[in-house]
Amino acid sequence: MSLFSAQLHPGRGLGFLVLGASLHDVLTRLKAEPQRFPKIDVVHSTERPVQDPVCIMLPQNGMRLRFDGPEQRLRLIEITDFTKNHVTFKDRDLVRPPNSTSDPGSPIPGESSSGPTFRHIYQRLLGPTYAGEFIPSSGGAQGIGIYVLSYPGVAFNFPMAASAYSPDKDVVSLLSASSSQVATSMAVFSGESWADARPTLWTEMLPSIKSSTVFPRTKDVYPDEVSLVRIYGGGKLQMFRKWTNSGFCIQLGQTTPQELVMELGPPNAIYRKNDEKMDVHQGRVTGTARGRSTGGDSGRADEAVTDTDQSSMNTGSDDSDNEDAVDEDGGAMNPSGECFYNYFYMGFDVLLSKPTEPSKAPPGQPSGDADPIGIKLHHSDRLVVTKIVLHGNIPGSYEFNRHRRCRLSTSRS
Repeated sequence: MSLFSAQLHPGRGLGFLVLGASLHDVLTRLKAEPQRFPKIDVVHSTERPVQDPVCIMLPQNGMRLRFDGPEQRLRLIEITDFTKNHVTFKDRDLVRPPNSTSDPGSPIPGESSSGPTFRHIYQRLLGPTYAGEFIPSSGGAQGIGIYVLSYPGVAFNFPMAASAYSPDKDVVSLLSASSSQVATSMAVFSGESWADARPTLWTEMLPSIKSSTVFPRTKDVYPDEVSLVRIYGGGKLQMFRKWTNSGFCIQLGQTTPQELVMELGPPNAIYRKNDEKMDVHQGRVTGTARGRSTGGDSGRADEAVTDTDQSSMNTGSDDSDNEDAVDEDGGAMNPSGECFYNYFYMGFDVLLSKPTEPSKAPPGQPSGDADPIGIKLHHSDRLVVTKIVLHGNIPGSYEFNRHRRCRLSTSRS
């Protein structure tokens, strides 16, 4: 196993792990590097998988990554074992690696191989800061509590006996005097201090990951991700981007692939089904297509084929092994041209097919902006958006991590 090495960016991230990144993005990146991350455990609530935080445990790397439940954004990065990773800050080692070339007979004062010492952090690495916070143990006043040395965006935990702490004592001098005071864990978060960040840790609006300076700037331009899809009925959907306060509308039966790509960019994959099962999205059953007999296969029309099955399965994602399902040439076996645009990193799939009139708005709601004349003006062979499949990325579900979570709401006006 290769050692995980990363640069510490207080308040922003640790290496490629950036605060605000989605659970789908992070988990996909971790799974792509099995040599560095051989064991990945996803811990979530079975009763409240959408409301409660989701945690990624990396026991072989001594790390924990915590995400909020509703938006699945990375909120907290924790180092729980400093011997299983190599963290640097401004090109200085947080902990000297075990294979570092140094004279074992001349240890550097204030440094340890098991974790950063209080002296090393306070006097060399990050410098002085405000007085820390003492959190007593749950076992009683005589137990071992935790002294939190906090800086903007990063904090370190040190064990301390409750009897040794007092608000009137000079705790900094006490901990700096001993070279055995080694931090047991480190946390990277967004906030001025750990005490200030805790109340809003799971609800604070984090900046867009595109504005982060952790990654080098590139010339590539990517559209901002969609943070919310609002459904109005009558085939109208409005997509919001909260970081830029902008949005756009999609009208089923009218929006063209060109308009879709202009707003969302090119899809991550294009899925063309090479048999007649795509017909389920048009509400028809072709019993004689491609020489299929209506007698022996009559039951196939009632198979459990859902929108999600056709949109997200066999799309080139990590869970797909059937490469034949994706037709790169435009689909000689699919002359209608119907296909799905898969936006894994947006959280939805878009079905492009021949123009059809969208369903009516629910009772009591005004209809969308669908124009029947506009629908009829489309050429019968021209593809338009006729269906959108939104994915919730529910932990523990069969389709978990195929797509990023797409949040949605319904409008009554």
